[in-house]
Amino acid sequence: MRVLTQLCLPLSQQNELNSFLWTIKRDPPSYFFGTIHVPYTRVWDFIPENSKKAFQQSHIVYFELDLTDPYTISALTSCQLLPQGKNLQDVLPRDIYRRLKRHLEYVKLMMPSWMTPDQRGKGLYADYLFNAIAGNWEQKRPVWVMLMVNSLTEVDIKSRGVPVLDLFLAQEAERLRKQTGAVEKVEEQCHPLNGLNFSQVVFALNQTLLQQESLRAGSFQIPYTTEDLIKHYNCGDLRSIILNHDTSQVPNFINASLPAHERITAQEIDSYFRQELIYKRNERMGRRVKDLLEEHPDKSLFFAFGAGM
Repeated sequence: MRVLTQLCLPLSQQNELNSFLWTIKRDPPSYFFGTIHVPYTRVWDFIPENSKKAFQQSHIVYFELDLTDPYTISALTSCQLLPQGKNLQDVLPRDIYRRLKRHLEYVKLMMPSWMTPDQRGKGLYADYLFNAIAGNWEQKRPVWVMLMVNSLTEVDIKSRGVPVLDLFLAQEAERLRKQTGAVEKVEEQCHPLNGLNFSQVVFALNQTLLQQESLRAGSFQIPYTTEDLIKHYNCGDLRSIILNHDTSQVPNFINASLPAHERITAQEIDSYFRQELIYKRNERMGRRVKDLLEEHPDKSLFFAFGAGM
């Protein structure tokens, strides 16, 4: 699993590397640091010392959301659910519901063989992991089921059980007794996804299922994998990270093989996500960062946000 990342030497053996750290010049300085949503163990040895030092020396650390707050997790879960009394069978076309059920049965069957000895050694079992990720799938809104299916792959399952980089930094900040905060509300991350119309969501779920079914049949290869993302991040390749859809964790459905009317739907979804989850979000977060810097003129602030935003 380390083949791609070994193309970049660990920082102890490297003099120069682009890092995802930007300095806000003031006294004391503040910092922006770009993260990616992968297990921290896959990237930590490649993060430059200046980034780690900036984190350690800062007074307050801000994240997109406060991932250590139980309310955040519970609000994210609630936001993903269908209205009470509804389930997916009531809202999805019958064919898509059947294919979804079949695919999840396949994932459940395969999961024990996807797990690593290390995961099993930590007491992580396939049934527990499947239920933790997909246990209440029939109560979820279709858009969140689509994202769930997209992440239920062998590579993603093998990485479960290790905190992702953002969560690891939040845990470290807590361990170092730093003051922490969040610049977004759960609803601001959640509502744009719930804002897609029904036909767009059904199209997105259908495309995701088609992709997973083709992967199972061996007739499709993902053009840009998590391994590629990790390699580019570890090598400090800013351009590839920013232009890569995976960093926003929303799949890209634009595909030259789609019929014209479906290609229009795919472009509408892509345009909507870019507007809501990148442009509008960046403006809103930028205003809040400016306010926080003005509110704490004598403190060093460290902002850890997704690098692909």
